[in-house]
Amino acid sequence: MANFTTHIAVGTLVSGAAATLTLAADVIAPESLVAVTLAGVVGSILPDIDLKDSRPSRAFFAGLAVFFSFCMLFVVAPKYSVAEMWIAWLGTLLFVRYVAHTMFTSFSYHRGIWHSIIAGVLFWFLTAAIFHWLLGFHEGVAWLAGGFVFVGYITHLVLDEIYSVDILDVRLKASFGTALKLYDGKRLGESAVVAGLAVLAFMATPPSKPFVEGITSDKLWAGLQDRLLPKQHWFGIDLEQQRARFAPAVSDVTTGSIATSGQGSKASPTVAPLPAVQDVKRD
Repeated sequence: MANFTTHIAVGTLVSGAAATLTLAADVIAPESLVAVTLAGVVGSILPDIDLKDSRPSRAFFAGLAVFFSFCMLFVVAPKYSVAEMWIAWLGTLLFVRYVAHTMFTSFSYHRGIWHSIIAGVLFWFLTAAIFHWLLGFHEGVAWLAGGFVFVGYITHLVLDEIYSVDILDVRLKASFGTALKLYDGKRLGESAVVAGLAVLAFMATPPSKPFVEGITSDKLWAGLQDRLLPKQHWFGIDLEQQRARFAPAVSDVTTGSIATSGQGSKASPTVAPLPAVQDVKRD
């Protein structure tokens, strides 16, 4: 199994690469792209929420605790005094962070249903619903954020499977095949519950038409293909011009008897014969 740092690093790399393509294709505004990219990074650590003492699990339930405690505060604010609001807010915060966390980990085990594609789909739909209905993002942006979460989620599962292969010994570890799966075959009840939750989450998602039309647009893919590689300049530098500038000058000086290219039309230098030596008759 890959550690937390590796999952964060690879998740950031994959989300950054996807964000670059999204920005080049001019799909969403840059200010929305930051939130979408962060969603992908979060998705890359979500499968480890079933580990009781893992940082992703603690961070996830801490975030849920803050979210639900403030929701409770807004509900009771018009009815109760400040002291009662403090009690309601703090009680909700502690209950979600510790009690709900303990209950969740007691009914789940590592590499169970949360290491499955169905769970990734569930978080895709939940993210789309949260981004649109709670955070106020456009339908297309909300679905794109969910897609980033799903890509990060699958990246985590694939990375765990890669770490299940012992390359040096050329063997498969016992954990191979437990990270990336469609559902948890050992506990079909939990798989059915997560599948049902995914259906309910899908019913709460915003309309997906803007997202589908956006990513299937011929104009989008043509523009992305056009910007995939620079046509002449790299970072504003004309490489052909620089190559010609630093190319070595061609010299006409040769040291061999075979003429170089372009010298065949030139007349070969001739050497004047020495005058004949005549015998001198002595008297």
